[in-house]
Amino acid sequence: MSTGIKLKNKKTAFDSFFLHQGEEGLTAFEKGMEQVSNKLKEVYSDTEQPFIGKTPAEIEKEIAGIMNFAGEGRSLQKVLDEIEGPVIRNSLHISHKKSMAHLHCPPLLPGIIGECIIGTLNQSMDSWDQSTAATYVEEGMVEWLKETVGYPGPSDGVFTSGGTQSNYMGLLLARDSFCQNQWGHNVQKQGLPPEFHRLRILCSEDAHFTVKKSASQLGLGEQAVITVKTDEYHRMCMEDIQNVLKRLKADDMLPFAIAATCGTTDFGSIDPLPELASISEEKGLWFHVDAAFGGGLLLSHSHCDKLKGLEKADSMTIDFHKLFYQPVSCGAFMVKDRRHFGFLSHHADYLNPLKDEDDGIVNLVTKSTSTTRRFDSLKLYLSLKTVGIETFGEMIDRTMELARYTAGYLEGLDTIDLKNKHPEINTIVFRYKPETEIGIGLDELNRAIQQSLLHEGKGVIAKTTVDGETFLKLTLLNPRTSEEDIHELMDEIKKTATQLMNGGLARV
Repeated sequence: MSTGIKLKNKKTAFDSFFLHQGEEGLTAFEKGMEQVSNKLKEVYSDTEQPFIGKTPAEIEKEIAGIMNFAGEGRSLQKVLDEIEGPVIRNSLHISHKKSMAHLHCPPLLPGIIGECIIGTLNQSMDSWDQSTAATYVEEGMVEWLKETVGYPGPSDGVFTSGGTQSNYMGLLLARDSFCQNQWGHNVQKQGLPPEFHRLRILCSEDAHFTVKKSASQLGLGEQAVITVKTDEYHRMCMEDIQNVLKRLKADDMLPFAIAATCGTTDFGSIDPLPELASISEEKGLWFHVDAAFGGGLLLSHSHCDKLKGLEKADSMTIDFHKLFYQPVSCGAFMVKDRRHFGFLSHHADYLNPLKDEDDGIVNLVTKSTSTTRRFDSLKLYLSLKTVGIETFGEMIDRTMELARYTAGYLEGLDTIDLKNKHPEINTIVFRYKPETEIGIGLDELNRAIQQSLLHEGKGVIAKTTVDGETFLKLTLLNPRTSEEDIHELMDEIKKTATQLMNGGLARV
């Protein structure tokens, strides 16, 4: 006689919540996709502004009102109706032509559709037996990227969540490679060597904050990061880096990596990659390039030459959720010599045993700081296949043309102080500067302009600080944004500034 517990059959109760081979699962999936599609179409069909304009407190209150869960579930349609206002309409509409604040791109439809497939298949990219076909798609996309960059045969790569993870991986490999070569010290097994306090990383003043963040997480401390002065175009100064290297040598410090930037966040500036590659080779330094932003120029027809020297990097960061128009998140980390991935490799019997390698089984966890990872390479694959390389290049070049037009247009306006008259990629940094004296500071005025445009839904633009002063910034990633959109935005900035100078600052 069986002593096992007899489970109550709840097949009917559960089947409609999963996609499966049965009719109930397939029907529920089809109905759910149709309901979501209809809801988003409904919202987008009458959304005329990039942001609805509510205050943080208002949105927080609306979200609090829907954060309740009952014992019994509700229909998907009722839940979608409930979140339409608080969540969907209160969100930033990144695809709007006047949403131009950050490196936050309008996603391509093939990428959005890819997200649906990714979520449905739910592959985990750590081991082959959890991501069978997906493993080879990601490996194939890495091969495509190697060819596009011009990387040599022994190179390799892996998909990441984005620039933060990729920059961390580059500096981790740089640290461990140096310690191995300099002292025969295995950081992975033995921890940091006694001399770790002498290790230094060089980057420009305008490098991404993740260089310092990575140094702190790697146990070196932010003090290990030495910033090099930049020139008038916000590129790393070659004269100063030589001075810094001489000073570090005199101080008995040990520089082990140069972290170059290919597309700074504010100005899109590209450090002199060929020259930095030469210095790195001469001094025996690891050359990492943060091309999270600028890497998109790989597909540009007119500006890809700006990436000359990228192929010399020991490691690099590329984000596809910027100028490749993919939904967040989607990035890649590339390394010139795949043997360096050995500094990341760990083997677990239940996941990626050594016997798998002997049998030729590919377990991608050996190349990543993450275990569970999404099948994000599928989004890029679908987009490249559907849109085509030619059109991709045209889209990127269109944003570059618009940036140059915008810079020329703003330069002709008497009330605009333009910081980058010749934009490197597609960001514009400027601020409103009235011709007459006003009773408030320019920093306060420009911050108020940005906030007013946001909360009135007239335009989503960014604010930043340059030389201690507040400036406004346009990040022109959307190839659908037109010159007329720029004219309208600048008209709104002028109107808003006038209202604020006439006593409206208190309401912002």
